[in-house]
Amino acid sequence: MLTPDEVRAVPLFASLSDADVDRLVRTSADIRLRAGEYAVHEGGERALYAVLSGKVEVVKLFDGVERTLGWRLPGAIFGEVPLAFATPFPGGYRAAESSRVMRVEPQHYHAVAASAPEVAEKVGALARERIGGLQGIAMQPPKAQITVYGERWDPACGEVRRFLSRNQIVHDWLSPETKDLARAWPGAIPEASECPVVRLPDGTLLPQPTLRDLAVRLGLQTRPQHAEYDTLIIGGGPAGLAAAVYGASEGLRTLVVEREAPGGQAGTSSRIENYLGFPNGVSGDELGNRALQQARRLGAEIVVTRRVEGMDPATREVTLDGGERVRAHSVILATGVSWRRLVIDGFEPLIGKGIYYGAARSEAASTHGQDVYLIGAGNSAGQAAMYFANHARLVTLVVRGDSLEKSMSRYLIEQIEGKPNIAVQLHSEVQAAHGQAHLEAIDIADRRDKTATRHPCGGLFVFIGADADTGWLPAEVARDKNGYVLTGDEVTKAGRWSHTRDPFLLECSVPGVFACGDVRLGPIKRVAAAVGEGSMAIAFVHQYMVREGLVRR
Repeated sequence: MLTPDEVRAVPLFASLSDADVDRLVRTSADIRLRAGEYAVHEGGERALYAVLSGKVEVVKLFDGVERTLGWRLPGAIFGEVPLAFATPFPGGYRAAESSRVMRVEPQHYHAVAASAPEVAEKVGALARERIGGLQGIAMQPPKAQITVYGERWDPACGEVRRFLSRNQIVHDWLSPETKDLARAWPGAIPEASECPVVRLPDGTLLPQPTLRDLAVRLGLQTRPQHAEYDTLIIGGGPAGLAAAVYGASEGLRTLVVEREAPGGQAGTSSRIENYLGFPNGVSGDELGNRALQQARRLGAEIVVTRRVEGMDPATREVTLDGGERVRAHSVILATGVSWRRLVIDGFEPLIGKGIYYGAARSEAASTHGQDVYLIGAGNSAGQAAMYFANHARLVTLVVRGDSLEKSMSRYLIEQIEGKPNIAVQLHSEVQAAHGQAHLEAIDIADRRDKTATRHPCGGLFVFIGADADTGWLPAEVARDKNGYVLTGDEVTKAGRWSHTRDPFLLECSVPGVFACGDVRLGPIKRVAAAVGEGSMAIAFVHQYMVREGLVRR
């Protein structure tokens, strides 16, 4: 509990009246932190803090890289910027050693400031000084950790760039068309047969690296740290990351295995505007990155660039590519779905060379001033159209049906109608793609009169639905004819449940194996639904482990 002497030891409060000091003693929180614990995280709710003992480090993420901005020693305060400007905390405050801080809630701070105006003046002056420092840091250009050299239309180069972007790794991209290439790329320019080439911060060159090699070199986790886990989550999309957050927060030893980068298919969405808590919308990669940070902070392991090749239904032992095996008391399937492929003349040779399944934000710059086309009428297509419209000269949605209303949210339709450079071509389908080194034109057929017209095309993005990615699962895991995993009552109805108890809502036909998100058979395919199911899956994992006597001591 705080004492009046401890409060007065803080210079800001030294001249307060006895009544104001007593108010702070009675209402302020006395927080004791171990080294590494946070007094408040970046984005936390506003309050005023004062360091009573120890040392507090000020940290902030810039382009996915954590930087230390300073330190707060005994007697120093922090939280003045959120209080003065009514904003969340712009950085995090973490104990560098065992520390003790007091937290003053906004209403109690304002009450003290009303009777002692000099306190508000000092806090305001300090806030103006520190916000200026933050602005100066923010204006500094981010230093690229690595540089990628490769052709614009090289699919392998595009894959490396997307992998880096989705893992929040700042990088430069150079191509043969880059101005002042000799200055930007010291040494000999790589031959085309070597590309893409990645230059690491220490100058090491990696010709044609695999994503796993790149992940290892960049310090990303690619191997599990243990041989056994309480729960193993396959897939790092919204459902998998939600399960990781709740699993780790509940004390379960949690592992997530992701074949590419956290965020899943939702991570490629340029804007999600109907997700609760983000009134101005949020990009898929930002949402995924926040969830990733949260899961890691709570203790979950996230392994990337690893593919699951099999699972023993009797022991729930999972085999990773390369033959590595991991045991788990429970398994959560959150593999999501894969974009459905089109069979169209000229498509296959041009995939990655102007034709893409889905759309990542990293592709937007390459569409600048171009006419681009999107195939699809769902929310993913609508979100991508809105994003690309800020770069492309014209964006055209190619739709087989007679309207967007049947498959797209109303808010997106209204936004599309308000964009002068977005067109919607109904009753239409792409019939062929043309180009040598890259996509140059497409043929669009009118489904009513069967006529076709050719259009120059700077990029074609396909959003025609998706299929469940479950071909690797053992036959014991029941699925429907389209590969979606059956859970709960659907398992019982299919006659695939043989246990003495009823299956849990998200439990598969194999006890202890659960499914959540898009891979599960269900009518709702939304990010919010996937997040909710991921958290629910952990609740069922707990119940399963208790019933089976698997709770770790």
